[in-house]
Amino acid sequence: MRDRARPGTDRLVTYMVLTLGALLATVPFAWEVSTAFKSLGESIHVPPVWLPAHPSWHSFTMVFDNAPFGRQFANTVVMSLGRTIGQLLLCSLAGYAFARLTFPGRRVLFGLFLSILMVPSQLFIIPQYRIMQELGWLNSIQALVLPGVFSAFGTFLLRQYFLSLPDELGEAAELDGCSPLHTYWHIYLPLARPGLIALGVLTLLWSWNDLLWPLIVNTDPQQMTLSAGLASLKGQYLTNYPVLMAGAVMATLPMIVVFAVLQRHVVEGVASTGTKG
Repeated sequence: MRDRARPGTDRLVTYMVLTLGALLATVPFAWEVSTAFKSLGESIHVPPVWLPAHPSWHSFTMVFDNAPFGRQFANTVVMSLGRTIGQLLLCSLAGYAFARLTFPGRRVLFGLFLSILMVPSQLFIIPQYRIMQELGWLNSIQALVLPGVFSAFGTFLLRQYFLSLPDELGEAAELDGCSPLHTYWHIYLPLARPGLIALGVLTLLWSWNDLLWPLIVNTDPQQMTLSAGLASLKGQYLTNYPVLMAGAVMATLPMIVVFAVLQRHVVEGVASTGTKG
């Protein structure tokens, strides 16, 4: 009887711990939403005021008065979609080549790709900035997009997914006279849909939240992204926290919706990449 009751008890404890963790994870977002409806005095009150006495939408309208929010939102959409599409194309091509094609030095070259993951991304900022400067692309959309169109992580993720697909598919396509490019496009790529969705959502989230590179390469408010634009709302001596939190809420909601709709595909795509090495 004890052995039978133990699995149920363990499951209950697991659910309780996960529920507590989920509630704790939502506290910052709940505080962000609450502050967006507060007055300036309530947002800096000590002890903290958890709920506004008179909720107001005024901070949301002030966001558009303090920054070109609409233009920055459009810049963020273009940057995120450009990076996502670029990574889905380039990383899937590279992942397919490393997984299904045989060429000299394949393992060594793939090891070099993986070594990029061990290097802090901040080390690439100065070389990338100099390249954008030499090309005359500072304060432009292409400066936001191009450095992020390829990812060593995305190549690794899709390589693992292509390895999990049956070898017989490529052999049958080769017998039918398909070239490697046709086999990639018409056979393997449609079957890699869960992995592509996982990489697409992860890239979209990473690009949408990227702050350091957009803050460095674009100094014109009209060419900034939402993350950089919101950072500029922070004052040197006094910050209007309700306005800042209102902008953060509007910037966060699109990604919450995207992840809520596609979270099942993300989990499925990431989990399936570890089935074969």
